[in-house]
Amino acid sequence: MDIEELRTFVEVADAGGVSPAARRLGVSKSIVSRRLGRLEAELGVQLLARTTRGAALTEAGVTFREHAARACAEIDAAREAIFPEGDLRGRLRIAAPLSFGPTHFASVLAEMARRHPQLHVHTSYSDRFVDIVTEGFDCAIRVGYLQDSSLIARCVGPLYGKLVASPDYVKAHGSPETPEELAAHEALMQGTEAWQFMDGDEVITVQPRGRFKADNGTALIAAAVAGLGIAWLPDGLTNEYVTSGALVPVMTRYPPPPAGIYVIRPPGQHPARKVRVLTELLIECFEQAPHLAGVSR
Repeated sequence: MDIEELRTFVEVADAGGVSPAARRLGVSKSIVSRRLGRLEAELGVQLLARTTRGAALTEAGVTFREHAARACAEIDAAREAIFPEGDLRGRLRIAAPLSFGPTHFASVLAEMARRHPQLHVHTSYSDRFVDIVTEGFDCAIRVGYLQDSSLIARCVGPLYGKLVASPDYVKAHGSPETPEELAAHEALMQGTEAWQFMDGDEVITVQPRGRFKADNGTALIAAAVAGLGIAWLPDGLTNEYVTSGALVPVMTRYPPPPAGIYVIRPPGQHPARKVRVLTELLIECFEQAPHLAGVSR
């Protein structure tokens, strides 16, 4: 039984169709279909029911998927055990934020690929919330405050932020002095998130309101520079605008609590070595040269 056929079946089962699985694997849909056909022919059972909307597991497919996933994981573990410690192979799929990824993390991922020439590094940049288990990612890099989940998180560096607004906005509307005064101001937000601020050791939570929302930090900066309101943004995105005077810090007596940069992986007892190596490289880069991340004070 071919390991690539097993991997392909698991990808199709998890992705819900041939097309998304082909994109994950980096191969054509015809190759995926041929691998599935050979696997089902060898087993003598139908594993997937093809529909116009994708592919659904049959009863046999549900049972076989768990065994196939374990077999693939065991093969990966065996390969890691027999290759030299510094020699990573295979594919590493990473989900990274669009607001930070290309400008702040891409250099670290490029260094990962340089150090391990046999490793295929595939990164997807998006500010949407990515379900790394369903979408088949090995790990994700996330910034900010983490929500409760079953995923395993490792903090690789700090993240600091502040409230900013344009000088024109402050001139026209004033600058809030306390968290309570934010209710009278236009907030630039990603969605319906709450903002937190520190008053000594006490954490104050505010539900801001505003008419301009975007799921991308760069877009929120543009809105802040245009004078549309006040934004809570990481320092790595706002430093150059504050230095130039295009944005000014506001309500500095109540700083947001420090957040973090995290590597997130699916639940499991032991992370894959390629994820461990990436995590260690991120920690190394941020400790030795924190300006590479652009997120430290």
